[in-house]
Amino acid sequence: MTGGGGGSGAGLGLRVSSYPSLHPQQENNGAGAVFLPIQSLPNPIRKPPKYVIVLLCFFKIIGRRSIGMLLLTIVSLLVFVSIWSATTKEGDTSQGPEMNWQLSHPFFGVEKTQSNSVRRSLVPKNDEHQKINVSIVNEREIKQPFKILINASMFPSKHPCENVVLPPPSMDRKRTGPRPCEVCYVSVEHAMALMPTSPSISPVLKELYYFSEENSDMDDLNEGSLFSGHPSLQQRKESFNIKDSMTVHCGFFKGSRPGKGSGFDINEMDLFEMEQCRGVVVASAIFGNYDIIQQPKNIGNTTKKIVCFFMFVDEETEAYIKNSTLTDSKLVGLWRLVVVKNLPYSDARRNGKVPKLLLHRLFPNARYSLWIDGKLELVRDPFQILERFLWRKNSTFAISRHYRRFDVFEEAEANKAAGKYDNASIDYQIEFYKKEGLTHYTETKLPITSDVPEGCVIIKEHIPITNIFTCLWFNDVDHFTSRDQISFSTIRDRIMSQVNWHPDMFWDCERRNFVVQTYHKDLLEYMRLSISPPPPPLALAPPPPSPRRKRSSSEIANIIVKKPPRRSKDRRSGLRRHHRSRYNNARDKNSL
Repeated sequence: MTGGGGGSGAGLGLRVSSYPSLHPQQENNGAGAVFLPIQSLPNPIRKPPKYVIVLLCFFKIIGRRSIGMLLLTIVSLLVFVSIWSATTKEGDTSQGPEMNWQLSHPFFGVEKTQSNSVRRSLVPKNDEHQKINVSIVNEREIKQPFKILINASMFPSKHPCENVVLPPPSMDRKRTGPRPCEVCYVSVEHAMALMPTSPSISPVLKELYYFSEENSDMDDLNEGSLFSGHPSLQQRKESFNIKDSMTVHCGFFKGSRPGKGSGFDINEMDLFEMEQCRGVVVASAIFGNYDIIQQPKNIGNTTKKIVCFFMFVDEETEAYIKNSTLTDSKLVGLWRLVVVKNLPYSDARRNGKVPKLLLHRLFPNARYSLWIDGKLELVRDPFQILERFLWRKNSTFAISRHYRRFDVFEEAEANKAAGKYDNASIDYQIEFYKKEGLTHYTETKLPITSDVPEGCVIIKEHIPITNIFTCLWFNDVDHFTSRDQISFSTIRDRIMSQVNWHPDMFWDCERRNFVVQTYHKDLLEYMRLSISPPPPPLALAPPPPSPRRKRSSSEIANIIVKKPPRRSKDRRSGLRRHHRSRYNNARDKNSL
């Protein structure tokens, strides 16, 4: 048996580790050791160390009551330090209550990249309930891995919004125009659990390829831009013949890949980060310094780590943002700024159609995308939006209908009246579509509810049929006018005539539930200038007082002191005296 070594074992006992316990009723302390009483050991008692004697003398001097207060203070400090350390550790690893879930969904994963940033990946797995560890890598420090559990079995089998009846939009006679309406959402965690485990099936079309400068046999220049490859009208007609494998024009005609030497050029670091986005991407764009960047709100902590938020800007907008935010970072809130150079069009609005309609080319590994215009503020979690408008309806493409207009001909006239584009170009496009079979919208087109979308929000799953739809939509925006509301229904109807697929068009009031629309920057500046009061006039300093001059005797003699006018009270009193005298005279005559 090994005896107890030095330390404070004199009054507490000695540690026995080589032999079994002499007292079976005593339990192990968790460290593989048992503490025994000192009198059960044959070894002689050793003299206590000097510091123990010093402590005993110290306690004897200060008294029992002081010892109790001292011990109470020490225990309180230890409890406070333990609670503080536990709270700090939980805050670093969990980032809020949503981080207490184990990510078991087969499409989520976060990997470390060479740039020491968050790399998002959604790689399909065969096992639906396979648990995977998620390592969140911060730009400043590498945090410890944490686990989140998201399993559909944790939630009720019946959908929470199945039998929910929402009231109609409130009507206010004093307020004209569109307004938001109520929408039933599930929680962010529940929405993640309801995410489909595999991509949706693309009807007919299985493989989609794109024309580029290398594989094109273009002999003459047709209408359209070089960025789109100048597709001919014959090529446009053939692109509507949906087959299992197709090659179409879809922008980025030049260069080795989208964003590199193709026009709409992006630097290598941004392209690398865009390729690593393998899950859900939320994208927007501001060109020509036309809008003010809006920060998303009500975004879950898990969503902030998994979803990619990208804001495309030109150099003019980048300079304004850096001057206004006083930062050189690529991150502005949740948005990662991507500066685009060599823009393909001179029109800023037409440049915005590139990321709006071609996100599947800019993010080739992303599975879902949510596009919002630069003037919109996102106020709902992207997973809640995807669950509500795609997964719950088994849809792959969703866009809101226009709140007022349903007919393309009315939309064209409204664009002409508002001066949105050249009137002759709009008329040419409408006449071209009429020859292809465009008609006015009527109820005979049901279940199609509208021919005019409100295109500021697009919710999309990246599969071949939705990708070719936005490609052909972009080609018409490039070929005709940039007003994408005019060309939407023509592309949709041509594809629907070939395959069993249709985009879902939900009410515009539902769109206004998850995005808040602001004004464009020039209109905001005009409103600010018109509402603000004019600046106060500059206060002029009073002239210095002239030195007083002594008046002469002649000037004093010429001063006429005027008698002040009589007050109204005096005039009224005089009038009363005048009437009294007349009354007295009349009475005297009657008496005679």
